Amino acid sequence: MSTAYRNRIQEFKVALSEENINLKALRELCFNGIPFEGGIRALCWKILLNYLPDDQTLWESFLKKQRGVYSQFLKEMIIQPGIAKANLGLSREDVTMEDHPLNPNPDSRWNTYFKDNEILLQIDKDVRRLYPDMAFFQRPTDYPCQLILDPQNDYETLRRRVEQTTLKAQTVNRNRSGVTNVSSPGKSLNLYPSNEYEVLPNGSEAHWEVVERILFIYAKLNPGIAYVQGMNEIVGPIYYTFATDPNSQWKEHAEADTFFCFTNLMSENRDNFIKSLDDSQCGITYKMESVYSMLKGKDLELFMKLEEQNIKPQYFTFRWLTLLLSQEFLLPDVIRIWDTLFSDEGRFHFLIVVCCAMLILIRENLLAGDFTVNMRLLQDYPISDVHTILTKAKDLQDNA
Repeated sequence: MSTAYRNRIQEFKVALSEENINLKALRELCFNGIPFEGGIRALCWKILLNYLPDDQTLWESFLKKQRGVYSQFLKEMIIQPGIAKANLGLSREDVTMEDHPLNPNPDSRWNTYFKDNEILLQIDKDVRRLYPDMAFFQRPTDYPCQLILDPQNDYETLRRRVEQTTLKAQTVNRNRSGVTNVSSPGKSLNLYPSNEYEVLPNGSEAHWEVVERILFIYAKLNPGIAYVQGMNEIVGPIYYTFATDPNSQWKEHAEADTFFCFTNLMSENRDNFIKSLDDSQCGITYKMESVYSMLKGKDLELFMKLEEQNIKPQYFTFRWLTLLLSQEFLLPDVIRIWDTLFSDEGRFHFLIVVCCAMLILIRENLLAGDFTVNMRLLQDYPISDVHTILTKAKDLQDNA
């Protein structure tokens, strides 16, 4: 570790030891990247994402309260109709007396359960694919959710719920001679091949299952947006950062802390996921066009070339902007970019500058390429050195 890097860590430690965090000074430090050592990055992200208050003396009571709130969400949202919890001293209810699976009443718990399952299946499909080039999300967490896994109660895990849902939905095929063949789509579609995911022993759960639970709770609490594909790519890096925190006292609560940080980030970013807002000033169309507007001012020749080839910003910037570049780079590089994005006060304005920098850095290739070559370049971005990209973006911002 170089002396300069050691000094940088010390600067962070000093900034984070103040009773009242100087947010402006911390943002300036974080803009150039946050060290992982000592859990500094995870702590800074919690502050930058407006989760932890500036007053450090409030942290202990605040965290205790928030983590308690999250436990309550789990108790209320991950329900199976008809099952009362053994640890409350209640016996199993007879669900057919007042409510039953075919009850059309919108207030029916069964009705809610089946609607939730539709969202859950989509979340499940996406989180199982999270960062497939890394083993992390398939590995068991050191801190499985005891509330869910405790054999003393009847909570079912979301994974079990998904498996039951896919197995119960029977596929009926009738062949030409009139013989009916009933098969399970779980098997016929080979939804979850046994060799693809290691089955963990009872009492364990993989990191992807924790991410699934976070997204499911978010969808339940935000019915207006619920779950939209791609949210898994936003929660993944936050959870990874918190779940690999070297400080075990923080790491133990990675799930609850991730949930609240993700919720705060989505409150700033959610307009990108709401289709009805696409063409409003806060919607994604306006932001995509802002990338081209900035490019026009910085590099007219390149802008004209893309216009001439009819390469519209939505062909590639939609993914760049909505997923905060999380699919364009490897996870460690995404985390480094997010250090800067989270620390910038005009957070998502700087993302537009970064996108513009990415275009200018490959201008020679784009000017020489035809439509097909250029689309391939933009949809599989060739530069992997994020330091170069962020430096270029800072130059563009400083010379605005």
